[in-house]
Amino acid sequence: MRGKLMFLTGLAAGFVLGSRAGREKYEEIRSTAQKAWQHPTVQEAAGVAQAQANKLYTEGKDKLQSSKLGEKLSTNGSVDTTDELTAPSGTKVTGTTY
Repeated sequence: MRGKLMFLTGLAAGFVLGSRAGREKYEEIRSTAQKAWQHPTVQEAAGVAQAQANKLYTEGKDKLQSSKLGEKLSTNGSVDTTDELTAPSGTKVTGTTY
């Protein structure tokens, strides 16, 4: 009960502070964040991170499939055969040459 009360208090405080900042401040923050995300250095870092995640995923999947548990799962048809992770929809990652 105490946790719910704290959550509602935080929600109310956020609403009041957000209302005071207004739509202009929100748009300014959103614009700045979008510019930062579209910066080539950030996009390159995102591409590198995605490549590393794909590599770790593939290595982990291979280890799982070669283990006894993986063998049991593959006989039951429960192992995912996807080779790459995909970015969430709307995510733009550029400059990913490896």
